[in-house]
Amino acid sequence: MVGCGGAAGEARLGPQGRLHLAGQAPAASSFRYLARTRGLRDLSGDGGVLKEELRPGTGQAVPPAASVAVKYSGYLEHWDEPFCTNYYSKFPGLMKLGKDITLGGLEIGLLTMKKGEVARFVFTPDYAYGRQGCPPLIPPNATVMFEVEVLDFLDSDESDTFFQLTAAFSILGRSPSSEAEQCLINASKLLVLLNLSLTYLKLERPAQALAYGEKALEIDQRNAKALFRCGQACLCMTEYEKARDFLVRAQHIQPFNHDINNELKKLASCYKDYVEKEKEMCCRMFAPLNSSSG
Repeated sequence: MVGCGGAAGEARLGPQGRLHLAGQAPAASSFRYLARTRGLRDLSGDGGVLKEELRPGTGQAVPPAASVAVKYSGYLEHWDEPFCTNYYSKFPGLMKLGKDITLGGLEIGLLTMKKGEVARFVFTPDYAYGRQGCPPLIPPNATVMFEVEVLDFLDSDESDTFFQLTAAFSILGRSPSSEAEQCLINASKLLVLLNLSLTYLKLERPAQALAYGEKALEIDQRNAKALFRCGQACLCMTEYEKARDFLVRAQHIQPFNHDINNELKKLASCYKDYVEKEKEMCCRMFAPLNSSSG
């Protein structure tokens, strides 16, 4: 990520791709002026990594060896347009600290951030692209600024499991040599798909969770755990009828499963709130008509 030459598939966008909040200083201002007037925090102790929090996050800070999903834009001094950005990527991929992130300053900065936080960082050359830069895009001895939003992260154990699962799923896609081998592959694939569905639910990406849950149901249409995952994903997307269909099917298979029954109760509560809000909105819409006809 954001190494020399930029990440594969990065868009290089104009000022409309900014992450920063309204009213903040523009990228074209001097980084020294920015640090002096806005009181950026020195994270490295030598002025090499400076941070300004633009929007606070929640929960714990990103732990070492975690995998993070972030949006970022990088700027050279006195430039309005970013030299690298993934701002328009709908679902940025996970990147593992210590492996996929090549800027030392960015790794230091990410370890101070929380989920949902937006921050601005200024990196001196020793914490960015070095004295040589990265021609022709990054000049020698370049100080750079990055604006970063942490969308989510997985801790070390969770991220290792996630990458193992995705690797396993690709391996399990090979053609079997016999029916017995196909049964073994399907059993292994089912487990991987269920775990991937759970992982994407934790990452708050219900559409992907639903997709993997439905793939699991193609292997075993009566798998209660797959039906449960699909129901959870649909509930997250406020697709209440689909959620109820999946959860009721799961309940028929495992009628005494507390997780399934509790999810159905949660669904009923969410749907009740939704109906009440719809009624309230209709009342407000038709109130002027009723008053004028009276």
